[in-house]
Formats: sequence, C-alpha cells, structure tokens
Amino acid sequence: MVALVAGVDSSTQSCKVVIRDARTGALVRSGRAAHPDGTEVDPRAWWSALGEALREAGGLDDVEGISIGGQQHGMVCLDEGGEVVRPALLWNDTRSAQAADDLVRELGAQAWADGVGSVPVASFTVTKLRWLATHEPESVARTAAVCLPHDYLTWRLAGASTLDTLATDRSDASGTGYWSPATGAYRPDLLERALGRVVRVPTVLAPDASAGVTAALDGVTRSGVVLGPGAGDNAAAGFGLGAVEGDVVVSIGTSGTVFACSATPTADPTGIVAGFADASGRFLPLVCTLNAARVLDATAGLLGVSLDSLASLALSAPAGADGLVFVPYLEGERTPNKPNATGALHGLRLSTMTPAHLARAAVEGMLCALADGLDALVAQGVAVRRVLLVGGGARSAAVRAIAPAIFGVPVVVPPEGESVADGAARQAAWVVLGGEEPPQWTVGETRTFEADPTPHVREAYAAARDLVTDRR
Repeated sequence: MVALVAGVDSSTQSCKVVIRDARTGALVRSGRAAHPDGTEVDPRAWWSALGEALREAGGLDDVEGISIGGQQHGMVCLDEGGEVVRPALLWNDTRSAQAADDLVRELGAQAWADGVGSVPVASFTVTKLRWLATHEPESVARTAAVCLPHDYLTWRLAGASTLDTLATDRSDASGTGYWSPATGAYRPDLLERALGRVVRVPTVLAPDASAGVTAALDGVTRSGVVLGPGAGDNAAAGFGLGAVEGDVVVSIGTSGTVFACSATPTADPTGIVAGFADASGRFLPLVCTLNAARVLDATAGLLGVSLDSLASLALSAPAGADGLVFVPYLEGERTPNKPNATGALHGLRLSTMTPAHLARAAVEGMLCALADGLDALVAQGVAVRRVLLVGGGARSAAVRAIAPAIFGVPVVVPPEGESVADGAARQAAWVVLGGEEPPQWTVGETRTFEADPTPHVREAYAAARDLVTDRR
C-alpha cells in the first residue's frame, strides 16, 4: 500500500499543500489558499488558510504524516490560555530596525555572532520582542509564550492542548536570535534582554523527531496523522531540493537568498552571513539581498517589453555590456547593509544607451549582487561545488545562461515546483518511514548550465558598487 505524506508551505503570501508518495516523492495532489496582505497578520488567518488548502488538496484521510515549512522569524505571542495576544509581526515588518540597532550596540556584534551565529537585524524575532517591550508593555504582560508561524500551526494541528506542547525545529529556532545552532540550546538571557522577562518557548526537536499526532479537527484533519517538527522556509527548500555539502542554493524571488548546506556552524560578526541551522541536522549559512527578480521586472517595465523579450535583449549584448554597469539597489540593500541606498547606472555612452545593453547590465547587476553573497559564504569557509538556481527569476533564459559565468561554477536548474512544501513533505516522510537518513527522492529532470567565467564583469561591478553610498 502506498504511504502518503503532506507538506505545507505557509509563506507570507499563501498556504500551499502537496500530497506525495512517502517513498518516491511522486506528487499525488495539491491545494492552496491566500494569506492576508501586510506585515502584521493575525495567526488565526494562517490557520484558516491551512484548512482551506488542505480541503482543496483532498484532505488527510489517506495521509500518514504532515509537516509544515513556514516563513521565518515572525513573532507569535500567546497568553496563558493559548489565545493570540496581538497580530504577529512578520519577518518583513521593519518597525523593529531601531530595536535591532539597540540590541547590537548593547552587546556588540561579535558577542551576538558568537552567541547565536547571527547579528540581529529587523527581521529577527528577538528584535520584534524588544520593540514590543518598548511600545506595548501591556502586550508583554499578557504574553506567556512566544513561538514562530510554523510552530503555531503545528501546535494547532496537534490540538493546542497546553503551551508546554509547543514545538519547533532547529532551522526555525536559529532565526529567533535567542537559540544557538552551535550549542543546540536556547539563550534565555538574550530572550530576557529583549522582552524584559523569560517566557515559554517551543521545545526544539531533531529533524526526524515527531511533534506528536494531529487531533480530530472538523474540516481540517482527522486524528492520528504523524506530525513532523517543521522547518523554516529556506531550510525546507534546501531539503526539498536535496541540497548536500558543496551545493549553494540561489533563490531569485522578490528578494534574493544565497544559502548552503554546511557541516559546521558559522558566526559572522559583520552580519552579512546569518548562521542558521538546516533541516537535516547540519547548518545553513545564509545571505539575503533585497533586490532580485523585481530588478528584471522593473527593467522590463522601463523598456516596455516582456520578461522573455528582456532575456533575448540581454543575450544579444556582449558580456559586460560594453562597460555599462547597473548597481540594482532599487529598494536599498541588505547585503551590503545600505538600506537607504539607491540604484545606479555607470558607463552610459551613446554606444551603450540601448535596450540590449541596459537589459544585459540589469541581469549582470542582479547576479553580481547575488555573487557578493556567494563570496561572503566562501569567506566563512563554505565549499561551493555548484549552484542550484530556483525562484521566479530562474525562469529567465538570460539568467540561466549568464549565471555560471558570474558565479564561476556550474549552475543547475531543477524543475519548477513547490520546494518549501516539498521539503516539508520529505521531512514528514522521514518521520513516518524512520531511518538514519531521509528518503532519497528524485526531484525530476534538471538542466545544467556552464560558461567560461567573466571576472571582468565582477570587477567592473565591484568598482561601481563601492561608489554607492547609504543616504542616511
């Protein structure tokens, strides 16, 4: 009899569910539902969307296990009765930027890197807790437990009996700012520093451990389905792609992420590399950029062409765009940390003021910014054998062709899919089937792109990039 498992991607925008064969990974069915817009959301909306997506996916009557991959960092506060204290602040809510600066100034960047593997930025849960302590002391007084988005959904699936049953995994815990991937333990002193007191936090489970079983919840799930520990979205995506040591995943979405599977933890005091844990028991050093696929969208809009036409234009121009360089900081930038910077074009001449040159410069500029993230991982000792290219931007023929020349390693493009939900499903299969290693699923036919490196493009970009200032 075929054993089925469910994987969930509870992202910022939506909830996606895949039902897969536990042993082979073959897709059986799927469903999805929208999430509310905004950077502040009532977690009960995620619960409602999960139920809708599960129903669209055919329910869990024939499913043996389920696991949830979710957006990282979000702050979910619960009172003693398990009720939501206030809407959750999501990773992209920047009101805690000053709180992040304050926390880093109080302890020093090196102490944070040594303590939890990362230097806090506005997205981290710990900074949102400091904001809460400063601006809503009445909410702090009501808060008995703090958890993350995927923790909340797992807890609700299990019946939400008591706060003591809250559970999470290493990957999501590592994005809080008060759990150390290196030691595998919470730092209650850092939690207290942020919130003013210590509250309950979820138990951190091993990647193949069970978080219990589902309760019978009308319209959502039957009882007895095994619950996996879940994972943060990037860790789940890497797990779904089958990334191993030597692989670096470059995701080109609204923002860009560059992350790797590593055998050892990292601790970067510059704050460029976040030292997270992964979903397999290893580590996930990660770099995030703010400007990725929307650089292509904006350039195509400016030129009045489709994304496919933009790719054709870019490929018609020479490598380096005859000296035209586009620094794509259209929404400021996080790596490097220049939140108030703007984009810049360098090298405009009569000969380079053409749609083809601008298209090429846009693709190269976006990829060079991501390559800066790749360099930061290498500086932390991460080995790079190949790049796995995913996300909406990976559909571009120009991105696929130019990326290996910019990155200097082969680029592998997996088939399009729901990598976060797939990773969660693979984790659920691991919990259901047991074994020392997760089941080996075939992700489908991949395409490999190779090209001669173009170091002159990186050099020209670096020179232009260093002229851009943060306009504070």
